[in-house]
Amino acid sequence: MSRKDKMRLGAFMMIPGHHVASWRYEHSNAEGVLDYSFYRQVAKTAERGKFDMVFLADSYAVHERFPLALEQAVQVRLEPLTLLSALAADTERVGLAGTVSTTYNEPFHVARKFASLDFISGGRAAWNVVTSHTEDEAHNFNRDKEMLHDLRYERAQEFVDVVRQLWDGWEDGALVGDKEGSRFADRSKIHRTNHQGKWFQVQGPLNVARPPQGHPVVIQAGASEPGRELAARTAEVIFTAWQTLEEAQSFYKDIKGRLALYGRQHSDLKIMPGVFPIIGRTEEEAREKKARFEELIPVETGVALLSGLIGFDLSPYPVDGPLPELPKVEQVNGIKSRFQLIKDLADRDELTIRQLYQRIAGARGHREIFGTPEQIADQLQEWFENDAADGFNIMPPYLPGGLEDFVDLVVPELQRRGLFRTEYEGKTLRENLGLQRPANFYAERAVESSVTAG
Repeated sequence: MSRKDKMRLGAFMMIPGHHVASWRYEHSNAEGVLDYSFYRQVAKTAERGKFDMVFLADSYAVHERFPLALEQAVQVRLEPLTLLSALAADTERVGLAGTVSTTYNEPFHVARKFASLDFISGGRAAWNVVTSHTEDEAHNFNRDKEMLHDLRYERAQEFVDVVRQLWDGWEDGALVGDKEGSRFADRSKIHRTNHQGKWFQVQGPLNVARPPQGHPVVIQAGASEPGRELAARTAEVIFTAWQTLEEAQSFYKDIKGRLALYGRQHSDLKIMPGVFPIIGRTEEEAREKKARFEELIPVETGVALLSGLIGFDLSPYPVDGPLPELPKVEQVNGIKSRFQLIKDLADRDELTIRQLYQRIAGARGHREIFGTPEQIADQLQEWFENDAADGFNIMPPYLPGGLEDFVDLVVPELQRRGLFRTEYEGKTLRENLGLQRPANFYAERAVESSVTAG
């Protein structure tokens, strides 16, 4: 099967790499965790490789549940919007995507910050919409425990609606700049939001004009039922995690099939599963890299990482024994889809706790692939051409070398096969992703009213 459109690629900037032991790897830059020049180097490498975007994850806590693991894992990071604003000045085409939670923020703040980033970057901003699900985060925001799963998504849906209304509060052309007529703005094109909902009361309008992209690109990552519905209704890119082609195809078909319910087209949403590539110039070199990363994982760190991903403390259990009996997915208040994915992986491959944390210590539930550049390209092409993905969020095991290997070795192979761009299509992230600039709600309503009146 072949596709006319091109593969989309994001670069997941987890510093100094996506593997939990990346900071111990001899070729990683562990000293650059808080060094802006390191982030700049990674972003410019992604832009050299014609990536659609660089992506920053985020959370609002240092997780201290396992004290020894706290010593052994990287738990510091720069705040995404501040960092992306700086990167906007040092890049020209690559998109700038940052995570901001709907659980511990307000719509007005988020709308203003991403509108500002979109102006600063010339139309390259993207918001990764998440909900926060850990008690550590709750304790930093005047709460005794985290919000229930379904309520988090209910709040998130209203949150995204309000942010979009605020972005539309200034129509295109509202800024006039008429010096002779003493008219800076056209009041008829400025609109209050006047939102009154269950979670938010927001008057508006925003004190930033409509962003260059209309709306910064909205990314979402949930794969539970509420997450899928939120994505089908609001997302333009989905970052998701699947282990097998069949699982990815099922998710792809399900999400794309929901779009019509919201008046959306198949091309309005790009599905980009996470992929953790270990690249070698030979297959043996890739295997040696993989083994090296596995041996660098301290047991406490591996158990803590796995416990956090499934929301169940595994520290009392033998590390070379099987998973204990876990709660049903309905009882999980964390990331339900990730819990089920990891449990299925352990059951399918009959993994011990040690084998399971070794398997997920890099990809963290996403798909791990390894091999030569040609073998990596083969695996990406299979999913791309068989309705499992529109592209991939690349999760380098270590930085900067892991991304440099992908850009220098895999990207040329994808280009040779006609799967990936050789030049950017446009200047904005929307243009490069093949997404339409959204119409302004208030302008559309005015047109409809005039047609009705006529």
